[in-house]
Amino acid sequence: MDIKKIMKLPACGGCMAKLPPGMLKDVVSQIPVFNDPNLLVGFDTSDDGAVYKLSDDIAIIQTLDFFTPMVEDPYTFGKIAAANALSDVYAMGGRVAVALNIVCFPEEDDPAVLASILRGGAEKVMEAGGVLCGGHSINDRECKYGLSVTGVVHPDKYLRNNTCKKGDVIILTKPLGVGMIMASYRYGEVAEEDYQQALKSMQTLNKYAFEAASKFHLHAGTDVTGFGFLGHLNEMTNDDYTIAVESKGVKYIPGALKLAQEFLTTGGGQKNRNFLKGKVRFQNVPDAMQEVLLDPQTSGGMLLSVPANEAKELMKELNDLELPSCIIGEVQERQDANIIVY
Repeated sequence: MDIKKIMKLPACGGCMAKLPPGMLKDVVSQIPVFNDPNLLVGFDTSDDGAVYKLSDDIAIIQTLDFFTPMVEDPYTFGKIAAANALSDVYAMGGRVAVALNIVCFPEEDDPAVLASILRGGAEKVMEAGGVLCGGHSINDRECKYGLSVTGVVHPDKYLRNNTCKKGDVIILTKPLGVGMIMASYRYGEVAEEDYQQALKSMQTLNKYAFEAASKFHLHAGTDVTGFGFLGHLNEMTNDDYTIAVESKGVKYIPGALKLAQEFLTTGGGQKNRNFLKGKVRFQNVPDAMQEVLLDPQTSGGMLLSVPANEAKELMKELNDLELPSCIIGEVQERQDANIIVY
């Protein structure tokens, strides 16, 4: 590719650019509460999107996401950023309807770079079955891109993140490790095979996993992004139950564990660890595997809570897809932590 079409990578890109979860929690708690009977899901439980009822048969899912680049190729960046933003609609149990571009771009840079970003994003919206119909842009010193997305769902059929039922099995639909892989690749510490697997994962829509899972009785769902596997799994818990994780059953990109063993981890992972103190208890889990479970993900997979008697059939459906899924644990009686990792 022409060198003019190469992105300038910031120190922190993708979902690793998120503000720390503890800081966000404190800030959001100061926002006034909106009392509208049609607002079915707001921001009180850190769900993936808002759900607003329009009629007895239709509710909209409203979400947005944007971030700085984590890859040099603008077209690939556009696809990843769009796939990440679209994911929230699937995590809420809906289908994508309409999307708008969110663009921050230096006006002195090559407009062909921006055109490539927008083309990649538009192709992902099209793949999702939605319509891209405009957006908003501003001049900024650092490139940022994402989407505001509107989805559609039946008012009785949306998914929340913390409504698991005791006895449920939790399924993860993409392997972990993307954060460490992307952060270390630019320094030559990652095998090309692992890097390409991370790129494929980030560009893959969660549409396909959701379509397979929607045939079953899903009790709760979310997607895995900047707060890492354990951070988003923590959002699936409440005071009535604990989620037990079998760490040996969690799939990850092979090179990620090696990076963690060599202490090539991310600052975002440490922020996630700090926030989860007192919420997660590790039992004989190696430090390197803990880092994989805390690693910030960009356009990660979904976490789905499904009845145990349906998990085997659902896994058969998911295993027909290109990216591997795995059963990572179960919902149990309440213990001394939100999550226990074995």
